[in-house]
Amino acid sequence: MNIFMIGIGGFIGTSLTERIIQSYPDWDIVGLDMNLDRLSALLQNPRLRVRKGTMKDNLAWIEEQIQAADVVLPLAAIADPRVYVDNPLKVFTLDFEENLRVIRLCVKHKCRLVFPSTSEVYGMSEDAAFDEETTSLVQGPIHKERWIYSTSKQLLDRLIYAYGKHEDLSYTIFRPFNWIGPHLDNVDAKQGGRGRALATFLGQIVRGKDIFISGDGTQRRCFTDIEDALDALMTILTSESVCAQQIFNIGHPGNECAIVTFAQTLLATAQAHPLAPAAARHVNIVCKEPTQVFGDGYQDIQRRVPSIDKAKQLLSWSPSVSLASSLQKTVDFHMKRLFGQEPADSKKAR
Repeated sequence: MNIFMIGIGGFIGTSLTERIIQSYPDWDIVGLDMNLDRLSALLQNPRLRVRKGTMKDNLAWIEEQIQAADVVLPLAAIADPRVYVDNPLKVFTLDFEENLRVIRLCVKHKCRLVFPSTSEVYGMSEDAAFDEETTSLVQGPIHKERWIYSTSKQLLDRLIYAYGKHEDLSYTIFRPFNWIGPHLDNVDAKQGGRGRALATFLGQIVRGKDIFISGDGTQRRCFTDIEDALDALMTILTSESVCAQQIFNIGHPGNECAIVTFAQTLLATAQAHPLAPAAARHVNIVCKEPTQVFGDGYQDIQRRVPSIDKAKQLLSWSPSVSLASSLQKTVDFHMKRLFGQEPADSKKAR
């Protein structure tokens, strides 16, 4: 199988590339990204061919790869709540406009599309568990600019559905629910974390800085280990007939917890690691007003839990990795990368 990933150097792209290289010797991968640092251990592999650059500067090359691919995964997107608020136009340009070009090229060349949506499309729905077929997608008011990401993804979902229904696009949409793992975002010992909660919190911990939580920390999320998520993705990639024209929630309802509990567990795990810097022992968890953390255009979601009945039925998939195990693995990876020996995962990936 020939796989083309745009945004291959990100969290999902790097993790998926490692899995394919390790487990599927007859698959080849072509990828595009502006930053390939996380793929450094794999760049010499003959089954991986990558180009460094932006989507905008490589339009003709992208079309060539789509023509040659069996499956396209357009993974490039800005997934950072701070950027949603600070630079919504940048989010719209990449997350919507650039990806729409790719979707239309898949239609033009009749190439299968496996598209990453987001759990954020469900917005402020009050359903106990979000269902792909029945849950209404409820977003906030226009001046709450954090919804630019959610609505961009939602509109792409709707367009993909329409292209499938009216122009025979073969597609599968998956909606990640707080996927976590070693390659998630940036954790830097000098500058702190950048991106989603795990990287932001861990970046503060390794610098000995307090963790700031939006609101009172009672908002609840379902954290899903990347290895569980990859199991679902690999089934999607290998089961086109079962997954065609389907949308799947990929999340772990059993790992639901409050953000403050998540922060406490992460902090305790990091402080207990033998390579943790001494400054980590002095980190506190501080609750702040959401606008102080993310800006005036932010609005939070109190609870986000997926129904995974469809994934269980059609993919025969159920997540199994506990939150504690996932955090332990991720903390170990970054502590070794920042302060000690090379992480075992990087060596194994070669």
